[in-house]
Order: sequence, then structure tokens, then C-alpha cells
Amino acid sequence: MKAPSNIPSYQKHYSEAGLWDKIASAGKKAGVSLIYKALQLYYAATDSNTSWEKKAIIYGALGYLILPADLIPDFIPVVGFTDDAAALTAAYEASSSSITPAVERNAKNRLSSWFSSSEISKL
Repeated sequence: MKAPSNIPSYQKHYSEAGLWDKIASAGKKAGVSLIYKALQLYYAATDSNTSWEKKAIIYGALGYLILPADLIPDFIPVVGFTDDAAALTAAYEASSSSITPAVERNAKNRLSSWFSSSEISKL
């Protein structure tokens, strides 16, 4: 699946509360890998060393994840999160230099709020 075009334009749909609500309501369905990537992006975006350009891409991808009506609605079994995964992957690749060990550690620690240690250990 190709990432949605112009990912930064979706940043208007981003809010921290919206992200936590989305993860709480759809995290299990989306899967540990997708949520881990979203959390890595979130922690990279909150890092003061991440450039504004990368933050725009990250917040756009997270906004796309939060958006209830996107290219493929999330409620569709099996394929519902493929467009979200594509957007997060594109943002991750564009901002990979901002994914530090501290970002990865924070993301894994936060995963424990929604996933078991056995699910997290598969990452």
C-alpha cells in the first residue's frame, strides 16, 4: 500500500488526547508493531532535537492515524490499518535519524500500557 500523499497536511487532525484515545480504542486491533511505530514517532516529535520539518511529517502521520475516515476505514477487518501503516512507515523513514535509543525505550515502556510483555518482546 502506498502512503497517503501530502502526509504533513493531516497534522491538523493530530492531538495528543486523540492519539491516546485512538491507541486505547483500536490499539489491540491495529497491533503491537503499528502502535510501536506510532509511539516511536510520538516520542521523536516531542524531542527538542527533532527538526520542525520532521515534526510536521510525524504529526501528519499521527493525524492520519487518528482521522476516523481515511482512505481505508479502520473497522474493515485485516486491511483497515494498512493505509495507516503506510503513512506511519513513510514518516518513520523520513525521520529515522530522530528515532534514538531513548525514543525506542520510551515507546516500548509505553507499550506496556496496552500490550503484554510477550507481545512486546516480539518486536
